[in-house]
Amino acid sequence: MKLGVNIDHIATLRNARGQDNPNLIRALKVCQEAKIDTLTVHLREDRRHIKDKDLFELKKYSKIPINLEMALTEEMIKIASKINPKFICIVPEKRNEITTEGGLNLNKISQAKLKKLLKISEKKNIQLSAFINPTKKMINLAKNLGFDTVELHTGNLDKKIIRKSTINQINEMIEYAHSKKLIVNVGHGLNFKNIKFIKKRKYVDTVHVGHFIISEAIFISLIKTIKTFRNLIKK
Repeated sequence: MKLGVNIDHIATLRNARGQDNPNLIRALKVCQEAKIDTLTVHLREDRRHIKDKDLFELKKYSKIPINLEMALTEEMIKIASKINPKFICIVPEKRNEITTEGGLNLNKISQAKLKKLLKISEKKNIQLSAFINPTKKMINLAKNLGFDTVELHTGNLDKKIIRKSTINQINEMIEYAHSKKLIVNVGHGLNFKNIKFIKKRKYVDTVHVGHFIISEAIFISLIKTIKTFRNLIKK
């Protein structure tokens, strides 16, 4: 498995003071030194953490592929077309949510906007994915709608009590998505302890981690946290 690191919450911490510390380009350099595979940023409609300027600067200076998380809106499609990231992941957004609360409901997305983004992605060789709940229904829909990649929501592993049925479902859906010839990524709520529950690793392309890495970095440093996580997923 490859490791993608989301640095949104470095921007959250920076924005708390309205200055430039911690600096995102410095964070990018640490991520590159730690040899991550993908840098993830979520440009939200409300701009609560990553700003437009951040996105353009990160694209300019990054030596590693950027994965842009975004809502399926005309504004974001236009920005994505300008940025030309290596990866785009369509995610759900709610104004009052603290964090992403679940996967994208593919039954409710705009078909016209999706077709527009698929056309841009094909033209610019951008790998397009959908962040979805780990169910056969959503995986089948993603396949039928033209996605070549899915990111399966693993947030239910971030609980005090983790049910065996939850672990089984996620791993079964990883294998199922792979059987549908989809590239499979996983993400949300993953940490040092629960990453062990991702057992179908041979079918997973990239594991995306954000909040945990940034919060753990407060105690043991960003580079050490990334390297520890990278070692865990290589086992």
